Amino acid sequence: MSETRGYLSRPDGERLAWRQVAGAGPTLVWLGGFRSDMAGTKAEALADWALAQGRAYLRFDYLGHGESGGDFQAKGTITRWREDALAVLDELVEGPAVLVGSSMGGWIACLAAMARPQRVSALVLVAPAPDFTEKLMAPEIPPEGQAALRQDGVWLRPSDYGEPYPITRALLEDGARWSILPGPVPIEVPVRILQGGDDPDVPWRHALELTQGLKSADVAFTLIKDGDHRLSRPQDIERLLAAVAEVAG
Repeated sequence: MSETRGYLSRPDGERLAWRQVAGAGPTLVWLGGFRSDMAGTKAEALADWALAQGRAYLRFDYLGHGESGGDFQAKGTITRWREDALAVLDELVEGPAVLVGSSMGGWIACLAAMARPQRVSALVLVAPAPDFTEKLMAPEIPPEGQAALRQDGVWLRPSDYGEPYPITRALLEDGARWSILPGPVPIEVPVRILQGGDDPDVPWRHALELTQGLKSADVAFTLIKDGDHRLSRPQDIERLLAAVAEVAG
């Protein structure tokens, strides 16, 4: 058995790249982070696990990410990436789904679970970054970045993970529309959160605020004291797979 690949066409002509493992449900659905893609360490580890366990698994790239089409700078917003996730859930996944979201994908996972409560049976979130545009990103923009946003509508933000990437005024303004903190966050399914104590991008207290805001009574928050933002070390992957196995049944 192996992964199948394809593209999901969107109403505006853009295409989302996806990879899928057939197997027993509920289907695990990977939701990656901001400027990340479905070929990252955690997404690949989940694919290997799903293949070994005979479990259904789907991963995809949002518009402007990885193998998907679309202009990240011109069209990339939380609204759009939420719509991408819902389209994948509606058109490519049968039956219940366990959403596995990393960083921004944790926010998208929450928004998708709120929009499709009858479809989502559990969430596993790694360094979840709800409201990051408004609460984590905007306060860190330096004066020259603010000036660029006012003048050009875009600022090229330096990145520790590669080339600078565009932050647009549209992304920041749109993100504020989808704020879910401090809650209550109307999600009542089991939720598992893994968070690094040394995460430079998402402070652990931010992830804890989400934990406290969720309406679900079945929520577990794991603080990995020496963990970074990516949580992609072998021991971190083991924790992720254990959390997925627990909630997927």
